[in-house]
Amino acid sequence: MENKRELKVSAIDNGTVIDHIPQGAVLRVMKILNLEDFTDQIYFGANLESKKYGKKGIIKVSGRFFKPEEINKISLVAPTATVIEIRNYEVVNKLQVDIPDEVVGFVKCFNPKCITNHEKMTTYFSVIDKEDLKLHCHYCEKNTKKENIIFI
Repeated sequence: MENKRELKVSAIDNGTVIDHIPQGAVLRVMKILNLEDFTDQIYFGANLESKKYGKKGIIKVSGRFFKPEEINKISLVAPTATVIEIRNYEVVNKLQVDIPDEVVGFVKCFNPKCITNHEKMTTYFSVIDKEDLKLHCHYCEKNTKKENIIFI
């Protein structure tokens, strides 16, 4: 009897693969991309073996391509991720995510007294530490650590 050690997942014809997601971040990436109610096929795996990272996650999303601001969201949660666009079963673009220098409009300020939590205005942060991910609010000047980041 043959020793089966792999599970084969069918290729997607058009869509996006997010690979090299850090261990424990797959579900958070799915949430920030609003994939919970997505109606096309989604394959995901967590705690998969990775020669480079030890353990990793992967998400395959059929029929969906992500905008630059969505890729910026991915970078804050999964800074080691690679985003791969597939068209007609072929890789057409492969991008290593990069934490941006500025985060505009999709993260809530951690400070409850910040004006952005009381007025209808776009949030604006400078990324002051890309290694340990810290954001600096342009309005109240408070710093938000990665564990306190809330996406809006």
